[in-house]
Amino acid sequence: MSLIEYFVQKQSGGRQMLASIDLFCGAGGITEGFRQAGYKCLYAVDFHASAVETYRANHPDIWAECDSIENVNPKTIRRKLGLQKGDLSVLVGGPPCQGFSINAPERFLDDPRNSLFKHYIRFIDEFQPQAFLFENVPGMLSLERGQIFEQILHEFRKRGYHAHARILFAAHYGVPQERWRLIILGSPSAPGPEHPSPTHYAIGRANFTGGRLMTYQLRPEDEEKLLPKITVGEAISDLPKLEIGQGSEVISYDCSATSDYAKNMRDPKGHTYNHFAAKLSKQNIERMKYIKQGGSWRDIPYELLPAGMQRARTSDHTKRYGRLRFDDLSGTILTKCDPHWGAVILPDQNRTLTVREAARIQSFPDSYRFFGSRVSQYEQVGNAVPVLMARAIAQSLALHRHTKLQEAEAV
Repeated sequence: MSLIEYFVQKQSGGRQMLASIDLFCGAGGITEGFRQAGYKCLYAVDFHASAVETYRANHPDIWAECDSIENVNPKTIRRKLGLQKGDLSVLVGGPPCQGFSINAPERFLDDPRNSLFKHYIRFIDEFQPQAFLFENVPGMLSLERGQIFEQILHEFRKRGYHAHARILFAAHYGVPQERWRLIILGSPSAPGPEHPSPTHYAIGRANFTGGRLMTYQLRPEDEEKLLPKITVGEAISDLPKLEIGQGSEVISYDCSATSDYAKNMRDPKGHTYNHFAAKLSKQNIERMKYIKQGGSWRDIPYELLPAGMQRARTSDHTKRYGRLRFDDLSGTILTKCDPHWGAVILPDQNRTLTVREAARIQSFPDSYRFFGSRVSQYEQVGNAVPVLMARAIAQSLALHRHTKLQEAEAV
């Protein structure tokens, strides 16, 4: 009997099993977070070959396809899984929002520019999941002056789902990073699942549409009630120190864990992966010498700045050539680790983040190995939803489901 057959059999027997499907799964940040919360992913799909290779290596018991979602038939998937409509606990996914159109709201799903969301909806219609998670960048709220967002909510609600949105801050869930994600949760039962409340005290600048009304606004007195934020130092200080060009795809630890966070991230086998310090140009090596912790391109002597930045105002490009601080959060982990684009320089070493260090800041456990070229590995890490953030969302969805089951049994 396969794992999927065993799982479905237990679910049909009335046990409170938690099953998910992950669309646009990437390297598997959401799947890993949901796994840690007790969910079993049954099916995943993405069209990036290297990301799917990573996904399969870390989740070998999951049916993961490398294909465009346009080519996937939800009915075929449902039947192969042996699920009835309504059996699936949660459908998760984040269709990229490039190209969204609102020119004809009544024909929103017919517009080819909205095709990726259309295919997410096809899975909603076919599986009729007990809940869904739709995630995207906060910038979606400003598309077409908010009309795209409202139309997406409309598509969910007209299918009978009570859908609610919040913009969540990853640092509120123990992720050592300033990262915001738009999260829509929904279920057929009112009032719908709640978003997870913050567990860690962290403050970030929500300078985007919806930043005031759709985020959790922590007050000074909350600091006493919540756990402290996880810092860059807590996240990566125990990983082997490297010179530029040093490192390995498989590397052993050379010191003890320096924090509870690091201890929880570590692989019990005593080694980790993807810890290689990228080579840099001579110009960038020289520039880094002048940048202090928390500093940026403004610390670099004028004559060493790239030509385009010599004309910049000091208020421009705030994160470029940024050096991280041990005692603070990282900025958003990007899909490329180039100092010209963001704060990716180590606090105490004149080099940029390795793939492993970026993955630690994204809260991937050290046992999670990334495949493909190093460029692709950085992209996979940067595109992922932080694991601990996904876990917090999964726990909220599981609590909502448990509460509704209890209410149904009490009737």
